[in-house]
Amino acid sequence: MSLPAKVKLVEVGPRDGLQNESHPVSSADRIRLINDLGAAGLPVIEVGSFVSPKWVPQMAGSEQVFAGINRYAGSTYTALTPNMKGFEQALTAGAQEVAVFAAASEGFSQKNINCSISESLQRFEPVLAAAAQAGIRVRGYVSCVLGCPYDGDVPASQVAAVARELYAMGCYEISLGDTIGTGTPGATRQLIARVSDVVPHAALAGHFHDTYGQALANIYASLLEGVQVFDSSVAGLGGCPYAKGATGNVASEDVVYLLNGLGIDTGIDLGSLIEAGNRISETLERPNGSRVARAKNKQHA
Repeated sequence: MSLPAKVKLVEVGPRDGLQNESHPVSSADRIRLINDLGAAGLPVIEVGSFVSPKWVPQMAGSEQVFAGINRYAGSTYTALTPNMKGFEQALTAGAQEVAVFAAASEGFSQKNINCSISESLQRFEPVLAAAAQAGIRVRGYVSCVLGCPYDGDVPASQVAAVARELYAMGCYEISLGDTIGTGTPGATRQLIARVSDVVPHAALAGHFHDTYGQALANIYASLLEGVQVFDSSVAGLGGCPYAKGATGNVASEDVVYLLNGLGIDTGIDLGSLIEAGNRISETLERPNGSRVARAKNKQHA
């Protein structure tokens, strides 16, 4: 299969990234990051999540963040909403799109959201019904598609079954997440081939963690399989609090550099994106997790 001419990046740094950073982040810092990302041309920005602050303290105050951001034309501002209460809060805050999350493994589902996969899907039914009524699109995340910290290998057929359920329930896009970053290009291509039997290629997205250094290779493998949407996190922020050692989403800067090199259009200004990553990294008092940003920063030092 030939490579696509255009790819959509879903920027998850302000939510999936920051929620796993130990350094406290103010609403003002979150707003500045989101505005920096909008200015850089990110087409989709995950602003925050409406979950209990007891479970995810970094996401407290997502309402204030939504109220404070500049909304750039061409950018869609989204939120994670695991239940009806969260959905209602997101709707009030002005989220343009919401997301629900399920796991492909029973072990991760129990540890992450304290219920079975089938129970988690049942919880989403009222959210999807309410979203349809409100004219809000819903995205579905599937965790642990290429391995689970509790169950080990996850059969592709199991991933396909969960993805098919979410798609049938009304999720317009299904993001396949390599939560612990153990996936390799061969396994990635096999997985996408299997899942695309039940969910169209156009409705699939890749969400790769770089724990084992395979994220960019897996994105390239996904491109070869016809996937045209990828999740990434500015400066490589975040990981997964429920998967020990699984730190680091793939850095948005590195993905844009890869796609630029392949002649694939993203609509994103790499220089502005690097600046956004540098600013939030300084705020968090941590090094920038993007290799491209670190290389460019050295050139300008």
